[in-house]
Amino acid sequence: MVFFITILSFLPFVYLLYILLSYLDRKKHQKCYLLDYQLYKPSDERKLPTELSGDIIKRAKSLGLNEYKFLLKAIVSSGIGEETYAPKMMFEGREENPTHQDAIEEMEELFEDTIGKLLRRTGISASEIDVLVVNISMFACMPSLSSRIVNRYKMRDDIKTYNLCGMGCSASLISLNIVESVFKTKKNQLAMVVTSESLTPNWYTGNDKSMILSNCLFRSGGCAMILTNKPSLAHKSMMKLNCLVRTHHGAKDESYGCCVQTEDDQGRVGFHLGKTLPKAATRAFIDNLKVTAPKILPIRELLRFGILSVTLKILQKIKGKSSGASRPAINFNAGVDHFCLHTGGKAVIDTVAQNLGLSEYDVEPARMTLHRFGNTSASSVWYVLGYMEAKKRLRKGDRLFMISFGAGFKCNSCLWEVVRDLEGDGNVWKECKIEDYPPKTLTNPFMEKYGWIQDEDIETFKVPE
Repeated sequence: MVFFITILSFLPFVYLLYILLSYLDRKKHQKCYLLDYQLYKPSDERKLPTELSGDIIKRAKSLGLNEYKFLLKAIVSSGIGEETYAPKMMFEGREENPTHQDAIEEMEELFEDTIGKLLRRTGISASEIDVLVVNISMFACMPSLSSRIVNRYKMRDDIKTYNLCGMGCSASLISLNIVESVFKTKKNQLAMVVTSESLTPNWYTGNDKSMILSNCLFRSGGCAMILTNKPSLAHKSMMKLNCLVRTHHGAKDESYGCCVQTEDDQGRVGFHLGKTLPKAATRAFIDNLKVTAPKILPIRELLRFGILSVTLKILQKIKGKSSGASRPAINFNAGVDHFCLHTGGKAVIDTVAQNLGLSEYDVEPARMTLHRFGNTSASSVWYVLGYMEAKKRLRKGDRLFMISFGAGFKCNSCLWEVVRDLEGDGNVWKECKIEDYPPKTLTNPFMEKYGWIQDEDIETFKVPE
């Protein structure tokens, strides 16, 4: 009897121990690791130097002198260099009359170059993938692109697929969030994310300045990655996802309408970039940081900022708003070692750098990515990551802050922790002679040829024949 009473007295402790062990096991399997990734690098004959960009623009019959000069100045000041890539139909002179098959082939080339190489390098079979997320914002087909990948690589019947459209340049972090959510409910999963943009069917043929700008800024690119929550693969992974925050300002009409696919007055479809875009991006960015900062910064930095903010408010009440006290700024370098910024354009990089107080060293990867690969939409942040890796900046324990913006209007961010020293093996930046970056100058031929043009010269400027 005493024996049974003793056993019964231990049952509550055994039960509590079981609950604790179950909780720890569940938490262990909920972690999200980046196992490997592969960037897309088209063949050299698909390179689009700025002079060829000008030739393509000249082919647009709808452009007048004002529009041509506007695009010329956009190319000159874009920060985009001589070695970005464009779809095949650009070089065949068919940008204004692409076919559906052209768009399919553009995606097939991406899949073969990224997914094929990624599977071969990791040694993972396509049949082992449990979750597939594809985000291509401006192209939808039937069957879906995710179904095309399943068919091409003969994936399992029970694979969970997600095909995202219309998510904009911030889509890859949305895809990560989907994978992260799946990992919280299922153990020992392998997930593949494919992120890119389809340029082939989205060339704007009109003359609306707010819509022709996208013809100059966007370039071919993409990335495929494999993520896992398998504890057995943690030591082989590259990075661990610590937190992810999504901000959506779609309820604000001004933010919703600043970046939208629509028709012009002649019914020609294009991508409208409104004048309120910088303001909308700043608002979304600030709101995102309000949630993100407490998650990624040490308590001492949050306390420092809080004390300075309260002190400033007290001084303003005592002396008035014209007291001259400077607004305190959060030091994000206190909790972040590297910054992976969306390469939406030179202005985007400059604005984020200013708001976060970043140095030129911090923004060098983003500037070089814009220069070498252009704005590759949702995949741009992964080219920035690739630059850091190829430069051997990423060491075990480093923290990397990834920020992206997208139509809607959205600002998404996440914090990664580097699991092991990264050497950049198999990275496309290695093929770009990474030792030559950053180059001494980022100008392009159009800067020397047309950089002198001012607004008052519009009457004397002639479109080249």
